[in-house]
Amino acid sequence: MSEHNFEQMRRAMVASQLRTTGVNDPRVLAAMGSVPRERFVPPERVSIAYADALVPLGEGRQLNSPMALGKLLTEAAPQPGERTMVIGAATGYAAAVLARLVGSVVAVEEDEALAARAKAALAGSGVTVIEGSLVEGYKQGAPYDLILIDGAVEHVPGTLIDQLAEGGRLASGVVEQGVQRLAIGRRAGEGFGMTAFSDVAAAVVPGFLKPRAFSF
Repeated sequence: MSEHNFEQMRRAMVASQLRTTGVNDPRVLAAMGSVPRERFVPPERVSIAYADALVPLGEGRQLNSPMALGKLLTEAAPQPGERTMVIGAATGYAAAVLARLVGSVVAVEEDEALAARAKAALAGSGVTVIEGSLVEGYKQGAPYDLILIDGAVEHVPGTLIDQLAEGGRLASGVVEQGVQRLAIGRRAGEGFGMTAFSDVAAAVVPGFLKPRAFSF
């Protein structure tokens, strides 16, 4: 497929998948309309790079749909100069979009192959890719004004909440009783809570299972 075709697909994504579903922040639309999503999917998947669907990346991982990312970013409202971190960077698409909005981003990915692909795709983009535990994040870069978990988790661990600045936001997909929703939370002192705002399926990020209650 030609670059011209991909440009047409990006415009169609913005017009039909984002604008029509409440993604109305002009900066988010501009960023997603300028980042070449086809660079962040496996070569055999480029024909569905802009589909309104999760894109398989191998080893059980998936790239979030454009709508899920667009809604998370619209709700999170990233601002220029904010210190930000992406958890579950995968091949780096969300980090690339976020970098257009804030300037520089720390992107954490624990899968060695995905991290290598992200580093190659994000060269010169202002994104620092860290290969390490998703649950642990990257404390050296904290505190963060915004943490984006690029997918759905059962549980947001204290290790990530502790890396938020006072008033910092965390945007993520969450899994509640088998239902996936998009949610956002804000740190206030020692307090933190997530509020769901949209029922949208998201790629499941590994390693974030909810702690099970002890029973005899």
